[in-house]
Amino acid sequence: MAGEDCIFCRIRDGKLTGDVVLDTEDVFVLRDIHPQAPTHLLIIPKEHVATVSDLSGDWLGLMGRLTDVANEAAKIFGVAQSGYRLVINSGPDSGNEVAHLHVHLLAGKRLGGLG
Repeated sequence: MAGEDCIFCRIRDGKLTGDVVLDTEDVFVLRDIHPQAPTHLLIIPKEHVATVSDLSGDWLGLMGRLTDVANEAAKIFGVAQSGYRLVINSGPDSGNEVAHLHVHLLAGKRLGGLG
């Protein structure tokens, strides 16, 4: 579902508008259009990878890069010290709506505990 069918690829290519708040050579960050917390950002690789399940071999470094950009975004948005949650959904049962790997950064309020 890369290219024309993928909303994130279309935003990356400038064919759709998105509220991009950070843009690097290989990753971009935008605000979620249906925020689940006061700060809800999506950290998205520019290269189309459908799900985290598709990562292997050469792609494994991508997770480190996404985490690095998420940490940078947390600092920019002033939530690094108070705390934030990173979430990756994979597959239809997870609630994933876009088949392009992305990390949710949720912050700005006390989040329910997961453990």
